[in-house]
Amino acid sequence: MSDPAGRLHGQQPMRGLVGAAIGLAAVLSGCSAAPAGSVPAPAPAGATYPLPPRPVRPGETPLHIAPATEGDTVFEVIGLTTGMATILGSHAEWPAKGQFVRIRLVVINNGRSSVLFDTNRQLLLTADGQTHVPDSQAMLIKRQPGQFDLGAADRLELDLYYDIPEDGTPTALRAFGGPSLQDLQDTTGVDIPLR
Repeated sequence: MSDPAGRLHGQQPMRGLVGAAIGLAAVLSGCSAAPAGSVPAPAPAGATYPLPPRPVRPGETPLHIAPATEGDTVFEVIGLTTGMATILGSHAEWPAKGQFVRIRLVVINNGRSSVLFDTNRQLLLTADGQTHVPDSQAMLIKRQPGQFDLGAADRLELDLYYDIPEDGTPTALRAFGGPSLQDLQDTTGVDIPLR
């Protein structure tokens, strides 16, 4: 007698089991680990990380300025936004006394030890010769860091917010790294033109 699948009673469905075993073996062979001692070859000198591009934010101008070095710290200004009348956060809307200026900054520590980085020391220079410190309320509302340890060989990207006169024109960022073996005080800073 046979069942609806066409098998005789008392016989094992061997073909199905053999087929399943072959399929399982094929799947498992594709999941095997690489041979012991197989490590990818190191990248050649000058290789770079493939960082994906990100969209520029509304009203922001992307900048292509050469990186500047201060001690063990490298600075790269990658974005500038001017003429912001207010800023919005998750818990507040804050009007500018004049205009908010936002600088998108990449900070890299090329040193062998951590660097104490202070966002409040980063000064915005304007065409009238004035210097401006980051606006504490804007930085708080936009949840940007204050002081932090930037580890050895670490990279961080952040925003700096300034409140400058409405007719003011930003011309440069005077950037300060942290105390390092090259500059124990870091009192000079480096000016990065915003053009």
